[in-house]
Amino acid sequence: MSRTDKIQQLELIEERKRRKSRRKIYGMYPDKGPHRRELYHKHMSFFRAGAEYRERLMLAANRVGKTEGVGLYELVWHAMGEYPSWWEGRRFKRPIRAWVAGDTGKTVREILQMKLLGPIDAIGTGVLPGDAIMRTTKAAGVSEGIDSVYVKNKYGGTSIITFKSYEQGRVSFQGTEMDIILLDEEPPVDVYLECLMRTMTNKGMIMLTFTPLSGMSEVVLAFLPNGEFKEADGTKFVVMATWDDAPHLTAESKQQLYAALPPYQREARSKGVPQLGSGAIYAIAEQDVQYEDFEIPDHWPRVYGLDVGWNKTAAIWGAWDRETDVVYLYGEYYRGQAEPEVHTAGIKAKGSWIHGVIDPASRGRSQKDGTKLLDEYMNQGLLLQPADNAVEAGIYTVFTRLTTGKLKISKTLGNFWSEYRLYRRDEKGKVVKSMDHLMDAMRYLIASGLSYATCEPVLKATGTNGPKIYSLTNEQTWMR
Repeated sequence: MSRTDKIQQLELIEERKRRKSRRKIYGMYPDKGPHRRELYHKHMSFFRAGAEYRERLMLAANRVGKTEGVGLYELVWHAMGEYPSWWEGRRFKRPIRAWVAGDTGKTVREILQMKLLGPIDAIGTGVLPGDAIMRTTKAAGVSEGIDSVYVKNKYGGTSIITFKSYEQGRVSFQGTEMDIILLDEEPPVDVYLECLMRTMTNKGMIMLTFTPLSGMSEVVLAFLPNGEFKEADGTKFVVMATWDDAPHLTAESKQQLYAALPPYQREARSKGVPQLGSGAIYAIAEQDVQYEDFEIPDHWPRVYGLDVGWNKTAAIWGAWDRETDVVYLYGEYYRGQAEPEVHTAGIKAKGSWIHGVIDPASRGRSQKDGTKLLDEYMNQGLLLQPADNAVEAGIYTVFTRLTTGKLKISKTLGNFWSEYRLYRRDEKGKVVKSMDHLMDAMRYLIASGLSYATCEPVLKATGTNGPKIYSLTNEQTWMR
C-alpha cells in the first residue's frame, strides 16, 4: 500500500468516526447487547406515557440517564419529526417549538447545552445529530452559551429549541404557546405553573426530569398528592427510577456512589425517593424504622397521642417494650370535620382503657359551643392528660429514638407515612404546619405519653353474697 493509500485510509477512518459522533442518538437503546432497550423498563414507560399524558415526571436517582437518555432523547425525535421503529410514545407530524430549562445559565450551558449539542467547538456531537442542525444563535450574558437551536424537520420547516434558566424568573417563561417544555432539575413552583399555562391550549406537553433533593416540595406534591405515589392521575404521569433501573451502572459503581453520599440524601440520589430532601425533619429512610405487624404482648403498656382540630383530628397508638425500651407505633385514627362524639367513638374502639396525651391547645375554647375540648373529651370517657408542646425539644426526642432504633412504626399506617414524607422545614428553618397532625400526635406520645402508658386492666371479682364488684387496676369500679 502506497503512502497516499494509507493517508486516504486514515482519512476514511477519521471521517467514519466524525460521522458516527454526529449521529449519537441512533446508537442509543439498541436492540441487543448489555444496554439494550428492553432492560430500561422505566425509561420506556416514560416514553410510552407521552402518547396519553400531557405532564410527565421522572423522579430519578442520579446517573440513571434522566437528562440525556430521557428528556433530551425524546425531545430530539420530536424536533426532527422522525422516530425509531419501536417508538410507542407521542408523535408530532410538524415542526415544534420547545423550551429546555435548568437551574442557572451556567448549568444550562454546561449540562443541557453540552449534552444536546456537544462541546462548543464540536457542535453536532451531542444527542441532536449534526446534520439536523440548521443554525444556532448566541445567548446574551452567558459566555459560549447558545440561546436557540434551529432543527431540520422531516415534514418541512424548522423546529426551534430554546434554552432557559430558572434564575431568569417566572416572567421569562411568559409568552406564546409551546409544544414541548423540558424542565431538567426541579423548577420553582411559579415557573412550573407558568409553563403549564404555555401548554394548555395547544395540547402541548411538559416533561420534568429531576432528582428530588428538596423533599416533598410543591412541585413534587403536584404529582404525588399527599406524598403518595400514583403512577397516573388525570393528565399527569409519574415514574420513579432507581440505580437498579440503569443497566449501565455496575454493582461496584453503585456501591461506591452510595458510600460517598450523605445519609439524608441516599434515598433521593439512589432511588429518586423525595422523602429525604435536605428539609426533611426526620431524615431517616422509612425501611430503617418500619416493622411488620405482629401480635403485641399484653404486658407491654400502651398509650396514644391525640391532636384535635376541625379540619383533622388524629391519634396514634404506641406499645412500649420496657425490656428493650423500644416503642412500637401500631395504630392510627385520622378523620376530619366531625364532632367530638364521633372522634371519641373511633378512639375508644382501640381500647377505652388506654390513656392518651392531647394537644395542650385543646384547653382553649372550641368554636362549636364555647366549651373546652379537653373537658369535653374527658366527659365522654377518654382518659387524657395535656401533653408538653415544646416543639423543638419534642422533635429532638423523637429523632433520637428513631436514630437509635428505639422507635419503630408499622408499615401499615398509611396516613402516618404520608405525613412522614411531607414533614419538613421551610427555607427559614421553621416547621411547615401542613399535613402534620400525626407527626404532632407522635411527638406528644413520645415526649409526654410514656409516663401514662398502662396495660389493660385485669378484672377481679370480690364478695360472696349480692352483686359482684369488679375492680380495675386503674382504680375504676362498677357493679354487675
